[in-house]
Amino acid sequence: MGLIGFVIVYLTVSVCIGLLTARWVHTSKDFAIAGRHLPLPIVMATVFATWFGSEAIFGSSGTFAREGLRGVIADPFGAGLCLIIAGVFFSSKLYKLNVLTLGDYYRSRYGRTVEMLTTLCIVIAYLGWVSAQIKALGIIFSSLSGGALDQETGMILGAAVVLTYTTVGGMLSVAVLDFIQMTLILLGLMYIAWLVADMAGGADVVIGHAAAAGKLNFFPENAGMKEWLIFIAPGITMMLGSIPQQDVFQRITSANSAKTALTGSVFGGAFYILFCFVPIFIAYGATLIDPQFFGNLLEHDSEQIIPELVLGHMPLYAQILFFGAAISAIMSTSSATLLAPSVTFAENIVRGFMPRLTDRGFLQVMRVCTVLFTLLVLSFALMNQETSIYHMVESAYSVTLAGAFVPLIVGPFWRRATNQGAVFAIVMGVSAWLIVEHGYGEADIGSLTGLLFSSIGIVVGSLLPQWIPEGK
Repeated sequence: MGLIGFVIVYLTVSVCIGLLTARWVHTSKDFAIAGRHLPLPIVMATVFATWFGSEAIFGSSGTFAREGLRGVIADPFGAGLCLIIAGVFFSSKLYKLNVLTLGDYYRSRYGRTVEMLTTLCIVIAYLGWVSAQIKALGIIFSSLSGGALDQETGMILGAAVVLTYTTVGGMLSVAVLDFIQMTLILLGLMYIAWLVADMAGGADVVIGHAAAAGKLNFFPENAGMKEWLIFIAPGITMMLGSIPQQDVFQRITSANSAKTALTGSVFGGAFYILFCFVPIFIAYGATLIDPQFFGNLLEHDSEQIIPELVLGHMPLYAQILFFGAAISAIMSTSSATLLAPSVTFAENIVRGFMPRLTDRGFLQVMRVCTVLFTLLVLSFALMNQETSIYHMVESAYSVTLAGAFVPLIVGPFWRRATNQGAVFAIVMGVSAWLIVEHGYGEADIGSLTGLLFSSIGIVVGSLLPQWIPEGK
């Protein structure tokens, strides 16, 4: 049948599974959070799949091969710790709220104004994240076709496939496919890593070479305060800025109990950090197998290292396993990250203007929002093809760290936090981030500056006389 034939069959089966699962989607809760019925194995799988997409396979692996551990502090370390922290500190509290979105929490705690502002921050953040997945699908389909399909066409095809089953089946389809796709990811990437180790002379040779080249050095050497801030900023942005995100929230609240939510988040996050070193090992091993070719690729397009390795040095069955795993990883992340902002926008922006909407009508609104957001993301991805996948993901959550994180974490623990304080936090945090990153060009510390000013804003705004009434 060949590699392309396998991919066509795989995509067709995925869509069919998503469509079949949709038979159990009858309400908005079924669509948004799978009816809160998911058992522990599926919760762990879907938590792992939250982040394990294009940036883990292509972005982080290529960045490590070029920069070493210091270059991947955001992902996998920041991303995995985000899932663990969300599970330990927020899973029980958020699960007990029994709401559809994080925006619902902001509304109940602070009021409609904060709900809308934080929702906009969350939705904007997803543009970069989902665009990275769409770009990766374009890379894969272009590679598989030998260039017969250009990257733009591949991106459109990938977006259409993911949109089809996500729009129909919602979170239930996403969760079921995540479980199936994670199995393929584990089998496919572990097998490719085993082949790479054999071709490079052994796993110890690859690890030893990385250590000798300084790739395993994590902390900066002889660094001053600014260098340390630049080092930790990406990790903190990903770790904390990703917590107030709907896809993380959906996975927590889709569980069948608070205990399942906690356990699934912690184990899923820990496994994510560990397993991300498999594609990192594969990419670095490639530079030992053919130093000249992959060394040149490392300098010009590091995200192509693994696809080129598999297509140029692996037998057909290994190619099938790899591209099945890669497509699985990216589709699972894409579907969830398309669903999350669409549900959030529908619930926390649109629904406020349509208070008499029936649940069935609201279900259709969520589906329409999913289609519209997919078109927006696809347009954004097509216009930003020169931006690397890793940078798309790393920069995606600066806005949520600056605007949405502080009101979320302060709300349950400081009773004096007010609606006005939350508004101050959002406005001051986002403004500081924009000024530092886009006004002065200090992208490395822009998100931390936003976090600092957001923290000041919620304290000052809550303690000052209240000009903004509660609940507004």
